[in-house]
Amino acid sequence: MIIGQTECGMKYAVRRSTSSVGYCALSIKCGTRDEDGYHSGIAHFTEHTIFKGTSRRSSSVINSYLDKLGGELNAFTTKEEIVFHATVLKEDLGRAASLLFELATSPSFPENEIEKEKSVVIDEINSYKDSPSEDIYDKFEEMLFKGHPLSKPILGTASSVKKINRDELARFVKEKFVPSRMAFSVVANIDEARMEKEVRRLAEKFFKGLSSVQEVTEGKESETLNCNETFCGNKPFCGNEPFDKCLNKRNHQANCIIGGLAPSLYMHRERLATVLLCNVLGGPASNSILNSVLREKNGWVYGVECTYTQYKDTGIAAISIGCDKDNLEKCIREIEKELAKLQSEPLTDRKLRAAKKQLLGQIAISSDNGETQCLSMGKGLMDYGRVTDDARTRELVESISAQDVQEMACKVFDMKSLSRLIYL
Repeated sequence: MIIGQTECGMKYAVRRSTSSVGYCALSIKCGTRDEDGYHSGIAHFTEHTIFKGTSRRSSSVINSYLDKLGGELNAFTTKEEIVFHATVLKEDLGRAASLLFELATSPSFPENEIEKEKSVVIDEINSYKDSPSEDIYDKFEEMLFKGHPLSKPILGTASSVKKINRDELARFVKEKFVPSRMAFSVVANIDEARMEKEVRRLAEKFFKGLSSVQEVTEGKESETLNCNETFCGNKPFCGNEPFDKCLNKRNHQANCIIGGLAPSLYMHRERLATVLLCNVLGGPASNSILNSVLREKNGWVYGVECTYTQYKDTGIAAISIGCDKDNLEKCIREIEKELAKLQSEPLTDRKLRAAKKQLLGQIAISSDNGETQCLSMGKGLMDYGRVTDDARTRELVESISAQDVQEMACKVFDMKSLSRLIYL
């Protein structure tokens, strides 16, 4: 794998694979938390409307350009990033890469396309009302981060989206889509040195005349940001009081989230211990603690999960369930009981080895997908300025002790600091 940085400040990584399919992604360090001074939801709306035309191509040409090659063009927005990515046959990788650069550097934002896309996004916003399990998580984040940019919904609101205009979109792209905020990643069966040369050529072509502008603060492993530090131009989150809220949604099912703040991307050892903890507690496997107790043993829920979302200056660990209303209190009691067990005694050596084996297996299987590799490389470059290889990942996971996991169970799921949101 080749990792580097162009003269204009864009990071890149190129990895050779054995597949005939090629993947490339342009990741931009700019998401919902960067919307101060703009209408809520503009990051996500920019991601949508950037496909509606450039200075060279119309919307219809963009949409069919890779389709005609049997490829795919897609994008997504999070609280901290916008990512454009493409999948094509390896011989068409140059075309796909060029298109991604073009989309990010010369969008035209036609007025008629903007108005049409507003209806699409508003319909997407309204569709969440029909999915309580998704809507409740957005509401939980809104309440947990109240008063901070991280509280904003990624999609924005119907009212805010209606107010977004062409000038605002152009200003957002000009301000945020700069090479020092970008990372370009490639995974394909190609000559790495030749592809690196092509990436540098494209960067020079599309970012001509732009010099490198470094971010205010680069994140480093094992460093914790305090409330007085500025991170990438954003106000760090310093915490709110925990809450316990029940909202009557008149749903057939009861939905509940219990959770709170967790380690950030840069609290490295704590972060990995929390990943292991959440996987043991309510990961995707059927043998996770809460799945075994709530579903397999008692049949109280269809699904239960423990998620861990990491941001630059904080994180969220949350347990979410959907169940019959009559089973809600029983589920909550069992969750609290299992948390108390993890807090009072460390995992045995046998359970810890099994937990690590399971997590490493999940990571390996997931990263065997070329698209997953490509997106992960882009995120690693943006967050850490590097890409962590498989051997290093294994080393880091193996270094976590039972005491590390127990410590994070006590800190992250401290009953006094947990918040709870219920939809009935």
